[in-house]
Order: sequence, then C-alpha cells, then structure tokens
Amino acid sequence: MNKLFRIVAAVIFIVAAPPTVAADGHRSILVSGASTGIGRNLTETLAKNGYHVYAGARKDEDLAALNAIDNVTAVRLDVTNQEHVDAVVAMIREKGTGLYALVNNAGVGGRGQVVDTPIENQSFVYAVNVEGVYRTTKAFAPLVIESRGRIVTTGSIAGTISAIPGFSAYSGSKHWIEAYTDSLATEMEPHGVVVSVVEPGNYKSNIRRSRVAREITQAKAAAGEMTDDMQAAYEATAERELSLKEPDEVSEAFMHALFDDKPLRRYVVVPNAQEHEATIRTKFNELVQLNQWGPYSYDRDQLVELLDEVLGGDAAAE
Repeated sequence: MNKLFRIVAAVIFIVAAPPTVAADGHRSILVSGASTGIGRNLTETLAKNGYHVYAGARKDEDLAALNAIDNVTAVRLDVTNQEHVDAVVAMIREKGTGLYALVNNAGVGGRGQVVDTPIENQSFVYAVNVEGVYRTTKAFAPLVIESRGRIVTTGSIAGTISAIPGFSAYSGSKHWIEAYTDSLATEMEPHGVVVSVVEPGNYKSNIRRSRVAREITQAKAAAGEMTDDMQAAYEATAERELSLKEPDEVSEAFMHALFDDKPLRRYVVVPNAQEHEATIRTKFNELVQLNQWGPYSYDRDQLVELLDEVLGGDAAAE
C-alpha cells in the first residue's frame, strides 16, 4: 500500500511541478532570428520584463549587441545549420536553466515568378522558413516538454491570404507554418505544451532589405557590378520598410501567447484595418470556393448556421 502511495505521489509531483526556470528564478525563452526586426523587438521586450532570453543570431556584431542587453544570452544560431542547433541545446542543458519556451522567429523573404526564378532561390526560402523551423522545434521540443511550456512561431498574414504574383515561395512557406502549427499543437497537447502562431502584417523589419540585398549580390556575381537600377531598388525598399510601424504590437501578441493563462492558437497582428479586412475576407472567399463544387455543398442559410456554431464554440481550443 505504501509503495502504491509513493508511486501515485511521484506521478502527482511530475504533473504538478512548476515549469523549469533559470537559476535566477526567471523563465528562459529561446528566440531565433533575434538580431533585427520582430525578433529583436521581442527579445528586448522579454528582457525588459525580467525574462531570460537566449537570443539567436549569426553575425559577430549582432551577437555582441545582443549580449549587451541585460537578461540576454546571445547564441550563435543559424537555423539551417544542425551543428549550431545542437550546440545551443547542449549549452542550455549544461547551464541548467531549462527552456520554458521556443520562439521560431528566424525567417527570410523571397520573390520571383515561378517560371523565371532559379530553383535554388526558392529552396533557400524553404530551407530557412520551413526546414529551419522544423529543425529547431525537433531539437528544442524535449526541453520545452520538460518545462510544459510554449512553442510560438512567427507566421505571416501571407500564410493566410492568397499569394500575390511573384511571392509563391514566401507565402507557401508561411502557409506551411499554419499546417505545422495545427499538427504540432495536437502532438504537444498530451505533454502540456501549448503551441501558437503569430501572424504579423506589414511592420518594420529587415526582411525586405535582406531579400533585395541577396538579389543584388546574385546580380553582381553574374554581371560583375551593381547597376543604378539595383541601387534604386534597394533604396526604395529601405525607404518603405523604415516607414512602417515598429513591431511593438507583434511583441504584445507574443507575450500573450507565451504567458497568458488562455493563449490563442492564432494571433493576427496588423497595423491597420485594411490589412485585417484583407486577411479575413480572404478566408471567406476560400470558404465560398471550397463550397462551390460537389453534391454536399451548403446553401447560404446552412453556411450561416455553421458560422454561428463556430462563433459560439471554443474555437481557440480546436
């Protein structure tokens, strides 16, 4: 009887034990792609609120800048490099801080017509935005499971709206994030880990300038020089990107996903009503298209009834 009691008590302790925290009492969160834009904003927000951040970056100057922030430990992390990923996992285990949450933020932009764009350009986008997310999740999930924590990924409204011409690779990678989030959420639920996706609209970041810079590098390698058109394209992209809102609202959504008692599965965060309408209207258009063909299509009243059922249910838990 005493042996049975000890077994039951041990099970209760495992279920009820608090999430792993850093040695100083602060929860540790890993943020990939933390050098600029959304990742940097979130890193600073987390650190300012007293959380310990493992901030992933690739360049020495970015690592130094991140290390200068209180509560931040910069880690060299290229999400396409398995050795980098494994080294960070080993470092966190050695430090003994545990890992409460993983934020898959590292990502790149990409554009080009399907018939004109080299396959290697498309492959690069998927290597970072898809395989990189898969790689880091697979590696860090055991640590998050130990903490019964959270996994949050940076998606995009490009992953929910119809892809505009020339952006099939980027939009496709973000559509993958949507499917990945739903599958992973179901897989992690038995472990007590909550999974969410934050879908930003157009906020200030470095993703567009980085994309144009890669295009210029490729063009220079082929032509041997930077043309006036290349320079103009970069300057126009930089001007537009720098005119956008700071991603403070995106960080607010991440904070809710990471720490609220009732986190959502999806967070659409946009800087204006127009982008919100475009996102929601797209989903309605897709619904209409899905319902157009076949013998089981719903009429208008039936669709409205289904919508009412969903609105009245616990959609966040599905």
